[in-house]
Amino acid sequence: MVLWITVLIVVLVVLLASLRVVNQYEKGVKFTLGKFTGIMNPGLRLVIPVVQTWNRVDMRVKTIDVPDQDGITKDNVSVFMNAVLFYRVDDAEKAIIKVEDFDYAVSQLAQTTMRDIAGETDLDNLLSKRDTVSKKIQMIVDAATDPWGVKVEAVELKHIGLPENMKRTIAKQAEAEREKRAVIINAEGEVIAANNLAKAANMLSKTPGALHLRTLHSINDLSSDQSNTIVFAVPLEILKSYAGFKK
Repeated sequence: MVLWITVLIVVLVVLLASLRVVNQYEKGVKFTLGKFTGIMNPGLRLVIPVVQTWNRVDMRVKTIDVPDQDGITKDNVSVFMNAVLFYRVDDAEKAIIKVEDFDYAVSQLAQTTMRDIAGETDLDNLLSKRDTVSKKIQMIVDAATDPWGVKVEAVELKHIGLPENMKRTIAKQAEAEREKRAVIINAEGEVIAANNLAKAANMLSKTPGALHLRTLHSINDLSSDQSNTIVFAVPLEILKSYAGFKK
């Protein structure tokens, strides 16, 4: 009787020790005597001690903060940039069997890819087309990690750093561009003003007495301020009117 109780206790202990809980966001990769024997889905699962082992794989989207990477652009400018990479395990079996540490492998691959892309892109495109560069990095890393059962969801460049002398050069270039636009706008304004003045002068010259009325209007505006000294210029129209006057 004691023997049966002992055996029962041992069986219960082994059974309890064999139970494993796989969370909803996880999958388990089971090995029997070192050989892959199946995927453990979420729930309560049985793993026989000694004979079987298993690895827990998180299937959620993970984030890797890719540290600063030094690189030289296509036009020979030194830059450093960092990024954030979003990925998830798509195939738990491959993620455990095909690569030793997929988290570390994805991080290293992202770093080398960033340096390679920097060398293939000139500085202007690297700064102005950041989304395109990020998409290109994502496609390369995703293709390389596909045999590992890893899916790269997105790559976002966070910061692109430049040497101080290059920052000053870009600032001068931007300032020169702004001055150029200001000069162009002023010139266009002067052209418009000149055209309007020409039209006004043409209208005044074609209308008898218009220049005289305009002169009187200007004098009226000046006379509102007592501190002004007015030099009265007689329009030619008035002189012409006297030319035909007979005593």
